[in-house]
Amino acid sequence: MKKLTTAQLAKYFDHTQLKAFATEEDFKVLCSEARQHGFMMVAINSVPVATCKALLAGTDVHVGAAISFPLGQTTIEVKCFETERAIIEGADEIDYVINIGKLKEGNYAYIEEEMKAIVALCRQANVCSKVIFETCYLTKEEIVRVAEIAKRVKPDFIKTSTGFGTAGATVEDVALMKRTVGEGVKVKASGGVRDLKTCLAMIEAGAERIGSSNSVRIVEEYAGQYA
Repeated sequence: MKKLTTAQLAKYFDHTQLKAFATEEDFKVLCSEARQHGFMMVAINSVPVATCKALLAGTDVHVGAAISFPLGQTTIEVKCFETERAIIEGADEIDYVINIGKLKEGNYAYIEEEMKAIVALCRQANVCSKVIFETCYLTKEEIVRVAEIAKRVKPDFIKTSTGFGTAGATVEDVALMKRTVGEGVKVKASGGVRDLKTCLAMIEAGAERIGSSNSVRIVEEYAGQYA
């Protein structure tokens, strides 16, 4: 892996606050940290999108809305409505959770239909799209099958995890996802990325975005070691 500046590493991060009990004060802190460190995005649920958009006005930090989070158990129509509303309210990026139950049933046509619908909305609005697999519940074959769908549909990113499942990202899964989609789709590692060593391992495996609530600590650790 090429050596990164601290600023370059910071741009890998989707700085995350997705807790159910997060308050407006928490979002003020999140956005202040994102602005200070130059993170790529704040990752939030869809309700505080307008609040964070206002807090980040005049910066290049994106606002990312998590859709059907964290279970993915809403219909395609509902996911599309939530996506549209988040975009109207200022979301620059959309991270949606696939319908994991449909995938476990082997209904890959449904997964592709869902992906096409949400990615199309994002493309129309010039908004970045990310597809959350929740890899902890999937077999390696299922990860490959969904990644193959993504290779055809071409969202901007495929993403390992919500951080609310039984486990988060692994280096093995990141590498598998990247090998499958190739260069046309990027990979985001999210869930359990709590320290610099893990972060750098994910990037080495092919991740081009990192989702973490520990972004500040990781970037500061990097600056202390390499700046």
